[in-house]
Amino acid sequence: MISRFRFISAHAGFGIARLCRVLNVGRGAFYAWRKREPARQARAAEDAQIVEKIRSFHTDSGGTNGSPRITADLREAGEIVNVKRVARLMRQAGIVGPHLRKGRRTTIPDQRAAPVPDLLQRDFRPGAVDKRWCGDITYLPVGDSWLYLATVIDIGSRRLIGWSIAGHLRTELIGDALTAAVRARGGHVAGVIFHADRGCQYTSAEFAALCAANGIRRSSGRTGTCLDNALAEAFNATLKRELLHGRGKRRWSDEADARTEIFRWIARYNHRRRHSAIGNLPPAVYEDRLVRMTALAA
Repeated sequence: MISRFRFISAHAGFGIARLCRVLNVGRGAFYAWRKREPARQARAAEDAQIVEKIRSFHTDSGGTNGSPRITADLREAGEIVNVKRVARLMRQAGIVGPHLRKGRRTTIPDQRAAPVPDLLQRDFRPGAVDKRWCGDITYLPVGDSWLYLATVIDIGSRRLIGWSIAGHLRTELIGDALTAAVRARGGHVAGVIFHADRGCQYTSAEFAALCAANGIRRSSGRTGTCLDNALAEAFNATLKRELLHGRGKRRWSDEADARTEIFRWIARYNHRRRHSAIGNLPPAVYEDRLVRMTALAA
């Protein structure tokens, strides 16, 4: 019907009544549609301006943010928009985020390791910092080989507080990441729960000793059940989707290139990337507010 209205409006010189009769269109409906034309044009102009801002925010995110985070950016910039409108404009403009490809397995359980209890029971809700951490290992394809990234995330704020990159899967990889997290928190981490999967690195005696030396309580999910460590798994998926697959890469050319890009992405993840679970705030911003509120409450 809209196409008929537009045809009649464009050929009004032939007589609106005649065109409406030929095209089987009610004249009242046509005039009502034409009356709303200025409002439609204004809306279209407004949409075009918003799309330009969407492109800017999307580019600033490295081409990774979808409609929910872009909506938060727009609202912070003063635009009164909802996520459905932003999603529609992004779809019409062909602005899309990256999609994740299937990865490879890095968790190899040690059947001989002493059992570690699950102290989280899939409770990854945000809250106080330095109460519950989680971590995992993910692979990074580089040239003809692999690098491996071990992470430590503060569940309370979603902030990545420790990480390590190496060309091996020995226990020292995760030990370095945990040590970095302890240092980032000033060494005062006694009582913190660290949750991971049942990979042989996390269940090793060497890692158990490191946790004990820092007063960290170990927690572990079940073997082969990714939901038991969902937050760490989601972080890995986000990193690969946004940093590797989202840029059309299958692997980095060399280790230096990989390390540089990962470091930059981690900085953006902590300080600029909005996280839906914490009110669409970046983890560092959310953590800062959380710490200040806790201090005021005390």
